[in-house]
Amino acid sequence: MFSFWKKNKVRVRIAPSPTGYLHIGTARTALFNWLFAKKHGGKFILRIEDTDLERSDKKFEKDILEGLEWLGLKWDEGPYRQSERLDIYEKYLKQLLAQGDAYYCECGKEMLEQEREEQLKRGEAPKYSGRCRHKNLTAKEAQLIRFKVPAETVVFQDLIRGEISFDAGLMGDMAIAKNLRTPLYNFAVVVDDAEMKISHVIRGEDHIANTPKQILLQRALGLKTPIYAHLPLILDPDRSKMSKRYSATSIQEYKEQGYLPEALVNFMALLGWHPADDREKMPLSEIREKFDLKRTQKAGAVFDIQKLNWLNSEYLKEKSVKELFRLIQELYRDKITVSEETALKLLNLGKVRMATLKDFLALQESLNLPDYPPALLIWKNTPKEKILENLRKAQEILKGILEHEFSKKGLEKYLMAFANLEGRGEVLWPLRAALSGRDKSPGPFELMAVLGKEETLKRIEMAMKKLESGI
Repeated sequence: MFSFWKKNKVRVRIAPSPTGYLHIGTARTALFNWLFAKKHGGKFILRIEDTDLERSDKKFEKDILEGLEWLGLKWDEGPYRQSERLDIYEKYLKQLLAQGDAYYCECGKEMLEQEREEQLKRGEAPKYSGRCRHKNLTAKEAQLIRFKVPAETVVFQDLIRGEISFDAGLMGDMAIAKNLRTPLYNFAVVVDDAEMKISHVIRGEDHIANTPKQILLQRALGLKTPIYAHLPLILDPDRSKMSKRYSATSIQEYKEQGYLPEALVNFMALLGWHPADDREKMPLSEIREKFDLKRTQKAGAVFDIQKLNWLNSEYLKEKSVKELFRLIQELYRDKITVSEETALKLLNLGKVRMATLKDFLALQESLNLPDYPPALLIWKNTPKEKILENLRKAQEILKGILEHEFSKKGLEKYLMAFANLEGRGEVLWPLRAALSGRDKSPGPFELMAVLGKEETLKRIEMAMKKLESGI
């Protein structure tokens, strides 16, 4: 089977439904398909499965397209839309009906639910009984079109999981369309994959149960069966099913939280796959070169937000402060409260501690001096008088530093000798508290370098007046 497709070019697809935003699970599947196509010189096709007219929405389709583009997963063909392919589905449905492999069914939801409950009471696995198989109903009398599932064992080779077999006799005749113009999922997928000459279907493990149904339809229609590969599910940190708290968050939300596309792609690639050398930080070009579907694991892939934050911080460090500020402006323009000059200074000093672009907002907030209590200036049990004395001495040293030396390196040069002599905590803690008004902030040298000489001296003077007024 694999040799056939090798001769006929690798063609894979991602087929999201526009009934919700692009989330991490679909994006990871898209990435693995894209990587497989590029690794084998094939094509990556985008198909929008929008036959669910009640739930499909153009805003979701727009989000899917923009999300894939932002991640750098540009498709080679498409987007094809199922809603524009109804004539094709009708042709194949008529073929199955003419062959006697499908039939019209009049059973409604209430009847099917009653049948299901009765089967459960008898301890049987629920399935359609086939009551309409031999009724020869017309389209006007029917509510569904069903496929006659043969009582046989379906066996297929999964590239990740090996041989998988299903007893089709346990399935019952499956619904494949509401009518000739409204196909259902399993039928539409089979037709589309055949028409688009899809060679490999790479999708989530939750689709394994659909595979034998689709293979039976392919056989009935005389279509070639693609090669299947089912990716492991993405699990939350406690190994439970993916939830909205972490993994099911939309790609757009990750963008708004300040994650870089290259970091998110790198992270998603490691959700179920790892290279031979077990490296973790790799740009998309390197992942593409090393990607091998055979190295995909069978067990669920745990979503580790700490790993994502680490990867993102590593990619942030590689960017210039100007590039970082441009990205921050794109996302948070209305929330920036400092000048570009000050922002670049902040980024130059603080980017090594940033996990996401959004961390810049907290970084700039550290420059706004709140009304803090005088007690914040006290280091442990150091007497107030000693803190005041150290602030005055630091102020005098700072007054003598020239403007061009008022940098982190220059400030450390002049102040660290004094801090080492008097005690680092007794000198640096009151300075940091005086400059930030917070118990958690960037270090005093970083703050002074960004605030500048005039504002630094002003804040130290205010701190001394707070202490003199009493605690």
